[in-house]
Amino acid sequence: MGTFSVRATVWNVGVPEKRLSLELLVGTGATYTVIPSRVLEALEVKPARMVRLRLADGRIMKRPLGEVGIDIEGYTASATPVVFGDEGVYLLGSVTMEQLGLAPDPIARRLRPTEALLMISLEARVA
Repeated sequence: MGTFSVRATVWNVGVPEKRLSLELLVGTGATYTVIPSRVLEALEVKPARMVRLRLADGRIMKRPLGEVGIDIEGYTASATPVVFGDEGVYLLGSVTMEQLGLAPDPIARRLRPTEALLMISLEARVA
């Protein structure tokens, strides 16, 4: 699959004025969005916990995980998990894409809106 990037605005969920625009590589193999630690620290994003991550070569590493707000092409998530990554690593992960209701289109090299699933029958009624 070909890779492509998208422009995103990210911000500190506790201090929305702390925001910036950046390019994210659409990472269909990445669970979480990854932004360099230096960038997240500049936004004053705080790690919430450590996560175990499996790399493509099979190695496992631990990294801090925090939350940022994100907007891509008018699709917004008020909080999405983000890994404190290495310098130069900017990835849009599948969790964030799912939250935004977007999926990669490798042919058009862009994100497209998706249809969300609501697995409830029409006969079911909320009381």
